[in-house]
Amino acid sequence: MKAVGFTEFGGPEVLRILELPAPEAGPGEVRIQVHAATVNTVDALQRGGPSGPPDTRPPFVPGMEAAGIVDQIGPGTDVDLTVGDHVTAIVVPSGTHGAYAEQVVVPAESVVRAPRGATDAQAASLPMNGLTARLALDTLGLKPGQTVAITGAAGAVGGYAVQLAKADGLRVVADASEQDEALVEELGADVVLRRGAEYPNRVRAEIPEGVDGVIDGASLAGLTARAVRDGGRVVTLRGFDGPGERDIVFEPIVVYRYARERAKLDRLRQQVEEGLVTLRVAKTFPAEQAAEAHRLLAAGGARGRLVLRF
Repeated sequence: MKAVGFTEFGGPEVLRILELPAPEAGPGEVRIQVHAATVNTVDALQRGGPSGPPDTRPPFVPGMEAAGIVDQIGPGTDVDLTVGDHVTAIVVPSGTHGAYAEQVVVPAESVVRAPRGATDAQAASLPMNGLTARLALDTLGLKPGQTVAITGAAGAVGGYAVQLAKADGLRVVADASEQDEALVEELGADVVLRRGAEYPNRVRAEIPEGVDGVIDGASLAGLTARAVRDGGRVVTLRGFDGPGERDIVFEPIVVYRYARERAKLDRLRQQVEEGLVTLRVAKTFPAEQAAEAHRLLAAGGARGRLVLRF
């Protein structure tokens, strides 16, 4: 099968087309004929330097989200899918096992039907960042009527976090640059404040007592504590776990915790179909142009996902 990967670490230029054996679905697994795979920051991090077990050898195939068609179901697999179903899945990459490939095998708990009416590119954009936003909100554990501040609200995780928080009945105070204000308002934020290091202070000016929790998609790290009430919580996406003040708790999360939470992924699918969650694709690329997609990702500013077509 054709895959996109690398045999040495480096910049986007190390990405190339590889020919690899097609994987086979075992018990409890589903194989997907991949039509679309998203390009994520974690893919670039994997490409740029060693990750994973020290005994892992190249080649490496990145990619954490795929959409396409079920073409094989492993023996004894209990799943409400049949060969030919359009699906989307979260992939935990390791070695040559990644979403940047014509075929990928995933646990049955990691794959659901694609949202009705969604293109493959749109469907591929849901699992990883949608589940990250869901995990962030579940970790905060806020109740309807409470207030959450979201940084990086125009980004992939932040946009889902805004919409899912509203669906949970929360009040959302989000950040945005001047050019992204209309987008973040359209996503449903109740209050939109200018992004940057002063955002936590702007939150306090708007809500003197502080918000109940923060989802820090912009990696403001310890600065976010200023926005939170005494005893509040901050969910961080890049591993920050600094000392708390005023009994504020920092909670680093990783989406791998939800990689087999099929019910949560399927609920995200339903919320897309209900119009509560918006799938945003900025641009698609043929798989052969993966390096260009990685360059565009590094340049920043894409308001929607970058997707490889297979």
